[in-house]
Amino acid sequence: MPVDRGVARSREPPPRGWPQGFANGAANRKALAVMASLRGILPREVHALAWREGSARACLDEIKAGRAGSDADREWAARIAPERVEAAAGACGARMLTPEEEEYPPRLVDLDDPPAALFVRGRNLEELVPRIGVVGARNCSPAGREFAIEVGSGLGAAGVCVVSGAARGVDSAAHQGSLRAGGTTIAVLGSGIDVAYPRGSRRMLEDILESGSIVSEYAPGVPAEPFRFPARNRIVAGLSEAVVVVEGIGRSGSLITAEHALEIGRSVFAVPGPVTSELAEAPLALIRDGATMIRGVADLLADLGYDDPMPGARRLPLGLSDTERLVLETLAGRVVPSTLVDSTGLAFPEVMATLLSLELRGLARNVGGRFERSGHAP
Repeated sequence: MPVDRGVARSREPPPRGWPQGFANGAANRKALAVMASLRGILPREVHALAWREGSARACLDEIKAGRAGSDADREWAARIAPERVEAAAGACGARMLTPEEEEYPPRLVDLDDPPAALFVRGRNLEELVPRIGVVGARNCSPAGREFAIEVGSGLGAAGVCVVSGAARGVDSAAHQGSLRAGGTTIAVLGSGIDVAYPRGSRRMLEDILESGSIVSEYAPGVPAEPFRFPARNRIVAGLSEAVVVVEGIGRSGSLITAEHALEIGRSVFAVPGPVTSELAEAPLALIRDGATMIRGVADLLADLGYDDPMPGARRLPLGLSDTERLVLETLAGRVVPSTLVDSTGLAFPEVMATLLSLELRGLARNVGGRFERSGHAP
């Protein structure tokens, strides 16, 4: 049933969330599958249209009639069969969530323009909590990348799910840090749920699916386009309890994500950098405006209240071999490899190979020929 049109067409913004029954029933679900495939209409337009028309099916009828969206949207809506969208989603292992379903994250309703549908591959999103967003520059500095890996690893080891946008730079470093620590992570795409962008992220996305999830508000086949990434950023903020900004230039995507987070009452943390660095513009501006400065993952965990291991947190990362686990458990302080040979009973070549493997996973480091746990190892 349509909502009160006089209210919906006033200059007041529409209410948050969705009209009751907006996605109920098979007809509305099919309409959402088609709408998620459109290439032009913005999420904010869909949300306002929903409060004007009351149901997803009625919204799609308006688009097909040319009274909403663009001419291109009208043409696409007439050509797309919902069954094809559903089949394509199934083929890539995705499921479509509507606001009526339990797995649809209730935190997204805090947004002014929540996604009308969300495609998910991987684990149930209800299992991936608590969640912290980590964002930053694509063209990050080496130090920024290392910091993002450390933050991702520290959160992962503490049992906190890392949310980011799968882009190169800080995003991918945060995902990889969590994976190295055996943690969980959610990648939010700015393209169709089956479109790996950038292409270099394909292998990482496959790794994420082993323990975490990939999400997108776009149906299979929707290409990555510049205007989709700011829209993607709001979902990163909406899914997260707090957002960490590692690096970013002024008016960058990371700053936009932080602004979305602040608008919906999320905490924002920022990593300071040199005032002469362009990559420090976004975090320094946020700190000046009241964001919490952090110097490392210890600051972040303490400020979040995660000083003690969280219920269910992993003491050691998943996926370690018995030998890696033995060496990591034995690695106390800064020691030479021969000490580990004596304490583990392993041969010297095996110890060295294991230390190298732990280094590559970000769990150990070599300091002048002596080895120690990294600052973010459990």
